[in-house]
Amino acid sequence: CLLSRGLGDVYKRQHLDGTTTSTQRASAARQTITPELRRWIIEQAQAGYAAPVVLQSMRDAGWDEDVAADALEITLQEHLNDLAVQQGLPSAVPVPEPRLDESPAQVDCGDRTVNVLLAMAQPRIVVFGNLLSPEECDALIAAAEPRMARSLTVATKTGGEEINADRTSDGMFFQRGQSPLIQRIEERIARLLQWPIENGEGLQVLHYRPGAEYKPHYDYFDPAEPGTPSIIKRGGQRVGTLVMYLNTPEKGGGTTFPDVHLEVAPQRGNAVFFSYERPHPSTRTLHGGAPVIAGDKWIATKWLREREFQ
Repeated sequence: CLLSRGLGDVYKRQHLDGTTTSTQRASAARQTITPELRRWIIEQAQAGYAAPVVLQSMRDAGWDEDVAADALEITLQEHLNDLAVQQGLPSAVPVPEPRLDESPAQVDCGDRTVNVLLAMAQPRIVVFGNLLSPEECDALIAAAEPRMARSLTVATKTGGEEINADRTSDGMFFQRGQSPLIQRIEERIARLLQWPIENGEGLQVLHYRPGAEYKPHYDYFDPAEPGTPSIIKRGGQRVGTLVMYLNTPEKGGGTTFPDVHLEVAPQRGNAVFFSYERPHPSTRTLHGGAPVIAGDKWIATKWLREREFQ
């Protein structure tokens, strides 16, 4: 097809005479993304071709599928970041990312096998099953319950904390590695999300009674707020969130993502993860805790930072 012809020329120039022997395919796997290939991929994206169509054209032109997929993903991500910077958005930074490149149904976390129930690319949202055992859920609630108090939010104008009318729950924080239970869960999360333990804030447990909610918000710290520079001194920006459900409410209490019309039902032992590569609404990570209609809701939240959190 016409889409493949220009790419075939790129392939031939990059791989000598254009033949596709196994030796040359192996060599292709070691090729870097040349400016010419990058330009071709961007041209196809600007022309409106979907990623699967572009990938198939690359395969038809002789590119190894894995090499083509990597080149496509890297190029498009870099192009989007370049466009974002040109538009005045903050630069993207590395974020936690579970190992899902081969679409596994399960992820080995060392001491536990976690199920992958849903994975969305944009925004990056992954729903996990069986992250916590029933015994671990009960133990977290029991350890947290005596220390619960009205939940506070970060005051980005001052760098401190404050009561927020949008958040009507009770909560508390565990110190990182505070107990064998906390340490075991943190090690599991680090393996699941491929992010260092020391880059995580202390685990927070929240309790929502009937009618309690947390209205839609972002978890990153707004760069425009005067208190943000002092907040991010402790470990940089937040770049990812993991919400773990410690029980199953009778009704309500889901985690909502209004920008993509998604609601994750709170199921005991399950979790929802989402990441945000820049502190900007373009990440579409606006989310909230829907009101609890019947029963109670208990969750544990782990926020992940760019660097070591102190």
